[in-house]
Amino acid sequence: MGISSGAGQGGFSSSDVDLLAKIISAESRGEPYQGQVAVGAVILNRIEHPSFPNTLAGVIYQPGAFSCLYDGGVNAPVADSAYRAARDAINGNDPSGGAVYYYNPAKSTNKWIFSRPVITVIGSHRFCS
Repeated sequence: MGISSGAGQGGFSSSDVDLLAKIISAESRGEPYQGQVAVGAVILNRIEHPSFPNTLAGVIYQPGAFSCLYDGGVNAPVADSAYRAARDAINGNDPSGGAVYYYNPAKSTNKWIFSRPVITVIGSHRFCS
């Protein structure tokens, strides 16, 4: 499981784009478009970061990484904007400023995440290193 080397955008296959869009949609539903792109960018930033798995699927399915995999949000219909956001993130758009974490302070129960240095705030999400 990982990033295929198909002829997709930036080496990403259409199924990779679909997977990324599915997570973006579930994790950033109701957020502004730039926030959706930033969520996608965080996922891609993790692939390059030594503390995370080095594949798209590895990052997404890392235990505990994305609450939408456990609360059923991942099963909701994917917003059209999430597909555009996935493609924008794959093409290098990173409104998160290089973040590898994000959270919604109104919803997060993980005290550790509040200790992370905030890079930027977009919508309800704080993006941090």
